Amino acid sequence: MRFLNLALALAAVLTLTGCHSAIIAATISNRTSEPLSLIEVDYPSASFGTQALAPGQDFHYRFKVLGSGATTVLWTDTAHHDRKNSGPALQEGDEGTLTITFATNANPTWNLQLLNRAGT
Repeated sequence: MRFLNLALALAAVLTLTGCHSAIIAATISNRTSEPLSLIEVDYPSASFGTQALAPGQDFHYRFKVLGSGATTVLWTDTAHHDRKNSGPALQEGDEGTLTITFATNANPTWNLQLLNRAGT
């Protein structure tokens, strides 16, 4: 019985302390009056996106940064023109939030909020 209690206590401690993985919680926001389509965000070692984003709609995605490099967003506007905009650089191990906001008649704005960037 004593062994079982010890095992349960150890399992509880391991569960509560758990592993922590550094992630970026990203949000793409469409604050225009027109829908956006084929939105792709490229970041070091991968990409994510959505087929369409209606006016006033947000798209949420979480990712882990492997490697270091720039971010970019690519999208198709209502005139069916392919557009591209560069964003901030990310480093492996970065953790925090990234918001990309599309506004009428402007390039998207990027807001990167990092927690304790490794090495800085």
